[in-house]
Amino acid sequence: MTAIKHALQRDIFTPNDERLLSIVNVCKAGKKKKNCFLCATVTTERPVQVKVVKVKKSDKGDFYKRQIAWTLRDLAVVDAKDAIKENPEFDLHFEKIYKWVASSTAEKNAFISCIWKLNQRYLRKKIDFVNVSSQLLEELPKVTEESVPSGENQSVTGGDEEAVDEYQELNAREEQDIEIMMEGCEYAISNAEAFAERLSRELQVLDGANIQSIMASEKQVNILMKLLDEALKEVDQIELKLSSYEEMLQSVKEQMDQISESNHLIHLSNTNNVKLLSEIEFLVNHLDLAKGHIKALQEGDLASSRGIEACTNAADALLQCMNVALRPGHDMLLAVKQQQQRFSDLREHFARRLASHLNNVFVQQGHDQSSTLAQHSVELTLPNHHPFHRDLLRYAKLMEWLKSTDYGKYEGLTKNYMDYLSRLYEREIKDFFEVAKIKMTGTTKESKKFGLHGSSGKLTGSTSSLNKLSVQSSGNRRSQSSSLLDMGNMSASDLDVADRTKFDKIFEQVLSELEPLCLAEQDFISKFFKLQQHQSIPGTMTEAEDLDGGTSSRQHNSGTPLPVSSEKDMIRQMMIKIFRCIEPELNNLIALGDKIDSFNSLYMLVKMSHHVWTAQNVDPASFLSTTLGNVLVTVKRNFDKCISNQIRQMEEVKISKKSKVGILPFVAEFEEFAGLAESIFKNAERRGDLDKAYTKLIRGVFVNVEKVANESQKTPRDVVMMENFHHIFATLSRLKISCLEAEKKEAKQKYTDHLQSYVIYSLGQPLEKLNHFFEGVEARVAQGIREEEVSYQLAFNKQELRKVIKEYPGKEVKKGLDNLYKKVDKHLCEEENLLQVVWHSMQDEFIRQYKHFEGLIARCYPGSGVTMEFTIQDILDYCSSIAQSH
Repeated sequence: MTAIKHALQRDIFTPNDERLLSIVNVCKAGKKKKNCFLCATVTTERPVQVKVVKVKKSDKGDFYKRQIAWTLRDLAVVDAKDAIKENPEFDLHFEKIYKWVASSTAEKNAFISCIWKLNQRYLRKKIDFVNVSSQLLEELPKVTEESVPSGENQSVTGGDEEAVDEYQELNAREEQDIEIMMEGCEYAISNAEAFAERLSRELQVLDGANIQSIMASEKQVNILMKLLDEALKEVDQIELKLSSYEEMLQSVKEQMDQISESNHLIHLSNTNNVKLLSEIEFLVNHLDLAKGHIKALQEGDLASSRGIEACTNAADALLQCMNVALRPGHDMLLAVKQQQQRFSDLREHFARRLASHLNNVFVQQGHDQSSTLAQHSVELTLPNHHPFHRDLLRYAKLMEWLKSTDYGKYEGLTKNYMDYLSRLYEREIKDFFEVAKIKMTGTTKESKKFGLHGSSGKLTGSTSSLNKLSVQSSGNRRSQSSSLLDMGNMSASDLDVADRTKFDKIFEQVLSELEPLCLAEQDFISKFFKLQQHQSIPGTMTEAEDLDGGTSSRQHNSGTPLPVSSEKDMIRQMMIKIFRCIEPELNNLIALGDKIDSFNSLYMLVKMSHHVWTAQNVDPASFLSTTLGNVLVTVKRNFDKCISNQIRQMEEVKISKKSKVGILPFVAEFEEFAGLAESIFKNAERRGDLDKAYTKLIRGVFVNVEKVANESQKTPRDVVMMENFHHIFATLSRLKISCLEAEKKEAKQKYTDHLQSYVIYSLGQPLEKLNHFFEGVEARVAQGIREEEVSYQLAFNKQELRKVIKEYPGKEVKKGLDNLYKKVDKHLCEEENLLQVVWHSMQDEFIRQYKHFEGLIARCYPGSGVTMEFTIQDILDYCSSIAQSH
């Protein structure tokens, strides 16, 4: 077992800096006996770790390998099975129970004893040793570091390890001494008993020499004892002297204690004085308001720039004093309370002065702006509020101060500003829109007949006269259209381009004046009332009716405002209150423009879309963006209504029974609409709306052209279809509308088809009998008669053919063609100028029929020598002379 222990130490544990202390040969209980070793080890480096390692012999060789290791801290129970009888079985309880059978009871007991000693030395933990004999559980001698030599203190090989196990590995010096001894005795290996006897004799000789040496040193011991006695006497004398010294120093110690206590009290007093001075300086520096600031708050001039600056600085200083974070206990001081009360009185007094002054400024603004209304109302411009905004912005910092210190007065100023400005803007904007309406209708010469001096009665009268005029103008235009088209209220096509351009410029001027006005006012509100775009603040109005001047049931103290979602919402609500008249006035103006000319909705849609797009790029949720967006919805509805009316008027069109149809009125109207729309919507944002309208209109045009063609009595259906679809195709080709490419191709196809149909139908009349004769020939061939046998049919023999041909000499053909030309001329309208096109097509078709007739004669009457009495050249000459003569 010793050799195995030595091998395991060398091969397995020394490379891992571990020390093998105990080993037991075991196998698992109840299974086939596969022997292994349980080893108790400690590390050679601190902190020392104690482990139980399972070592197993390798299947592939004679060397051992480490299989599993447990720390001793994880061991809970050691069960020896029987404390009285010898039993090789034992259990170790780690995370689970491991059952082992030792090769001998002695090895088991030695291993358990080693485990117990290692637990006592390194762990001191509660490991239960069950069924273990008390003789094995002995206390190890307590060895301190002082009792261990310094060389042994660095290794676990000294001290208790020698008691743990009888085996101790020799060091190098010991091995060298043993080798020298064995070299001196050659038979040490061959005769171990003789070598042991010799060692025993030499040990006895050494013990005797030691005893003699001790006895010889007895005299020296006596001398040493005497010296120790004298040293003790000297120690007693020194102790007596030290006692006397201590009594002498006792009084000095008391005095020093008194001095130390006095110094402590002086230091404590100085510390308190320094702290008190610091507190007083803090209060004086932070709660002291300069006399100049107090005077500015009480009497400062709020009308001059210098006075406003002084009041602003004083208000900021007061706010700093009131917002000082007092230290614990300061608020209990009477002087601090008095100063805070003084600050509160100053704040309330100055807040009242500031609110009163600003209210007066708001009222004065209304009076000053009213004096300029007459001047601006003559021209299509809105008064400039920039000087007023510039003057008020001087108070912006004071408004911020008021907002943070007295929100009730800040709220009151906000409401007063909205009330005064809403009335002022309402007068200005209504006068501005009245001028725009007069300029649109052109019923008066600017301001001479307008006579505006702020009188609402005059404005009302002007509005009513405008409405009457617009209705009359619309009625006249409709009556003209009715007389021309017989189709009811068709779109206003009688207004020239100049009138529409004038309307477009006026409408653009209106929007261009409103946009900077709203943006400037919104920017001023944000700066003056200190309302940012993305902060939540306490608000005063949570419903639109609060801003509209309605009575709210929610009553609250001025100092405890109700919350709103954000300052951005508050800006928008203020703008709604101030400019509440813009949206209805814009809607009235749009309605007037639509009455004047329904095509004005195209101009309005483009202009309004552009301004909405511009406003949304600046701020999608702003008042201007929202208001223009609402108005844009109205404009879009008017545009859709214009398109629907045109389609309805197409469906209601009536044509004259006595005159030829020509180009239908709604086809011409579509051309006018498309040309106008393309010029208006060039590079516009709402092109998609126009494309949808195009699709609806062109479908309506197609359907109703066919409807009118079917109902036409004077003009052939093919002529109506041919001329109108030719006109549509020409219009679409000229305007190059991308979304109507398919309709353009369809119009061309319909024009071509009906041209061909009309030509074929008309050419059946000049050679009517000849046509009927050859139709009969073709019918016989179709029935199965061979072409060369047709001449044997009684009704279609050569004599009948010659008789029919003789009826159409060249003179008669020319006469027939001349009559045909006159008839076509009566069918076609002059404005479309298709006569020559149709005549040329008829010439081509006539020649084609001529060649077809000659082919039938050659096939069905071969060798008969029958020919037509005119040639193709004769046909060309006839057609040319007829066209020139007319």
